[in-house]
Amino acid sequence: MRILIADDHNLVRDTIAAFLSSEGGAVTDTASDLQGALDKAVGAEPWDLVLLDYAMPGMDGLKGLDRMRAAVGEVPVAIMSGTASRQVAGEALAQGAIGFVPKTLGARSLMNAIRFMAAGESYVPVSLLHSAAEAPACGIAAQLSNRERQVLDGLSRGASNKEIARELDLQEVTIKLHVKTLCRKLGARNRTHAVMIARDAGIG
Repeated sequence: MRILIADDHNLVRDTIAAFLSSEGGAVTDTASDLQGALDKAVGAEPWDLVLLDYAMPGMDGLKGLDRMRAAVGEVPVAIMSGTASRQVAGEALAQGAIGFVPKTLGARSLMNAIRFMAAGESYVPVSLLHSAAEAPACGIAAQLSNRERQVLDGLSRGASNKEIARELDLQEVTIKLHVKTLCRKLGARNRTHAVMIARDAGIG
């Protein structure tokens, strides 16, 4: 894996890079601000994943995410933060981030998350999905069929399409269609974002 890590905290940045290199066999490079990350991202051999600290210089909220995504094209970009809220995580996913990584994540969990995202899969820790109090139910629930609610329940439990299909005695392709419809109805970018929106609405 080739991972670009941008964070203005030297210890955090260098510790993550060292762990990925020694334990994960990754090729890493680092930057201390957004501009430095952009300079290293453009024109280099393609990265498998770019990790951006939410609060580092140049980010300007999630505008930095948009700038990096525009610069690297199809390369997945994730947001790291030690303080950002669940709402920020949801907004990051909605704006195209491949995932949201709390800096409190353990080393092994971080390694697994990075491998997951480098493979093109979205990542948000389950603890973050459950961190806020449930919001009152809203009109979103009325848009969903009973079957869609069942599929959403499976997504909320972290079940795969194949596992949900087996539970509901349906074809996997049918579950994929339900997930696509759920994302459209909820205005979600992907299944992880759909779960977050549903939980905020009190229906997940």
